[in-house]
Amino acid sequence: MSPIRRQIVMPEERELVITRLFEAPRELVFAAWTDPRHAELWWGPVDHPATHVEMDARPGGRWRHRLTSTETGRELWHGGVFREVTPPERLVFTFAWDEEGERGLETLVTVTFVEEAGRTRMTFRQVPFQSVEERDGHRGGWTSTFDRLEQHLANGR
Repeated sequence: MSPIRRQIVMPEERELVITRLFEAPRELVFAAWTDPRHAELWWGPVDHPATHVEMDARPGGRWRHRLTSTETGRELWHGGVFREVTPPERLVFTFAWDEEGERGLETLVTVTFVEEAGRTRMTFRQVPFQSVEERDGHRGGWTSTFDRLEQHLANGR
């Protein structure tokens, strides 16, 4: 009988951290995250943009978005609950994919916004991931999403 092999995921491998500097005031960047009229214009990677956005940005408020593949039309739903909303400094919310009618693994997202001479340094953290591959998949999706946010902010000024 062979021993069961388990992959050990180190704590730092379970966390995704992305920092971006946006050429926009902190209040606008915060509003882009908390106002559905903004979020529907940038949320989701370029190949899976949001096609439905619901959000109640207050502690205990829920959010739910649908991403739609530009190639196949496949719909991906995800959502969560806002745990902390501190304008214009900090957001904390849960994040989970809907997987075949069931809620997937829940992660916690913390986003901070720091003003730097009229620009905004955003730090995004999401934990925990079950594997490096899962974390890196989210890194690709969020990086594309934040590219879209950057474009939205440039257009909205």
